[in-house]
Amino acid sequence: MSRTSNRLLAVVTAVVLVSTAAACGSSGHGSTKGAGASGSSSSSGLSGEITVYAAASLKKTFTEIGTQVQAAHPGTTVRFSFAGSSDLAAQLQQGAPADVFASADTRNMAKVSGAGLTAAAPVDFATNTLEIAVPPGNPARISSLRDLTRPGVTVVVCAPQVPCGGASVKVEQAAGLTLKPVSEEQDVTDVLGKVVTGEADAGLVYVTDVKGAGDEVEGVEFPESTAAANTYPIAVLKSSTNPALASAFLSAVTGVQGQRVLASAGFTKAP
Repeated sequence: MSRTSNRLLAVVTAVVLVSTAAACGSSGHGSTKGAGASGSSSSSGLSGEITVYAAASLKKTFTEIGTQVQAAHPGTTVRFSFAGSSDLAAQLQQGAPADVFASADTRNMAKVSGAGLTAAAPVDFATNTLEIAVPPGNPARISSLRDLTRPGVTVVVCAPQVPCGGASVKVEQAAGLTLKPVSEEQDVTDVLGKVVTGEADAGLVYVTDVKGAGDEVEGVEFPESTAAANTYPIAVLKSSTNPALASAFLSAVTGVQGQRVLASAGFTKAP
């Protein structure tokens, strides 16, 4: 081979080597960036969706926690069904499809776990107490639980089978009082709604509901509420079609960030 041919071959070889090195460098950088973009989803392998059945009083906090889970695991979806715990428990016992159940009391969770529907023992993650919700300005001048028994005062409570209703019965007993509500609602959201719209002078709801309503209502604390603090349990359901993501959501609720969200809404940590 001539000297000119050798020189030409060397140049071509150098160009090929440089191009290959550049391509490898670009590929390596792109792979690292891709892994970072996918975040924990790629490292955890979580995907798909779950349906969480949760007490109505958890709507705001669980929606926020669900958004955090989706952000931490791109490609996942957390859907919710919020209602009274007793209604949700009944639906699950009748075969309704869900992946996680969070109750506003241990009684309704016991119905679900007792029917063999939970994958593991429920975990207590928060507690909540009652407070009297009144319209802005407190026109009926409610200052105590006893004031709810005054003639002409319209009161709304939850039905006894609902956690907030069961708590209402306990505080009545603790105070030695008997309330005569104008209506008994199936979840705490409906009780709060009647106070907000002016259909009632007062309603027994949770501390978290009063706080979440902002300036739409005012809250009146009463000492008897300590006799009926509700404990909130959560469990992954045995019928879950995505137990890995369901467990991740449960961990998010019981973890540091989830507990921070709950605390900011007025929940207290479960003992």
